[in-house]
Amino acid sequence: MTDLKSATPATTGPDATGQETTGHEWDGIAEYNNPLPRWWLTSLYATIVWAFGYWIAYPAWPLVSDHTRGLLGYSTRAAVLADVAATKAARAALGQEKLASADLAQIAADPTLMPLALATGKAAFGDNCAACHGTAATGRTGYPNLQDDDWLWGGSLDAIARTIRVGIRSGHADTRAGEMPAFGRDGILKRDEVETVANYVLSLSGKAFAPALSLEKGAEIFAQTCAACHGEQGKGNPEMGAPNLTDAVWLYGSAPQEVAATIQGGRKGVMPTWEGRLDAATIKSLAVYIHGLGGGK
Repeated sequence: MTDLKSATPATTGPDATGQETTGHEWDGIAEYNNPLPRWWLTSLYATIVWAFGYWIAYPAWPLVSDHTRGLLGYSTRAAVLADVAATKAARAALGQEKLASADLAQIAADPTLMPLALATGKAAFGDNCAACHGTAATGRTGYPNLQDDDWLWGGSLDAIARTIRVGIRSGHADTRAGEMPAFGRDGILKRDEVETVANYVLSLSGKAFAPALSLEKGAEIFAQTCAACHGEQGKGNPEMGAPNLTDAVWLYGSAPQEVAATIQGGRKGVMPTWEGRLDAATIKSLAVYIHGLGGGK
């Protein structure tokens, strides 16, 4: 094993090669005294001078109940408020006030307002809705596809606008609040009854998965527990947010275990209310944009 020696002092000055040393030496290895590049030191000193200048010119130092204002009196909040005011003025010049005052039918029929509404709605959708519904509005499990013609609460312009405005189980005073009970978990149906009615529900769209299960029994259970919301034929009811069970659109999946899980544990999807977060013109524009994706009714 190599015997490491402790550092020993050496004479400061150039070594045998002419290089300046610090006087520190370890096992015969001398530490050179190489100064930092002049450009680096100049940059360092310049940033220090800049920092002192910044402290004097801009708000920088916290006080007990406030902060220093700086000689320039600059405020990021004031700058943001100025930008917001400028944006509102620009939007007003483009006709945003007309969007806010016009009803949805007037916007859809006006060749000057319609392009503005679509552009505003597209931007608002990307900022506020795409995180759940996807950038193409095609949705995913638990989040509706907005491009098809299957709507829990109706796909008219007015229905879409209202859903955006009040949300679903959002806490808004007028929120939409459809309820899918937990038939199995709450003891309303036994496990075999859950599977039987799930089989029947899938049969409504041609997807029955267990021929051994009685469709007649499933129809009987459906009539007793499901028809009040989904209708006797399973066509759904937009007034209650009950989906159509006879089509091929399934919000939480159409696999047998997924349908049975919905019946067993219920579903309580949530959509936030955008009233108060978005202005009236933007909500109307969103409704027009979503309606125009191809699935509106």
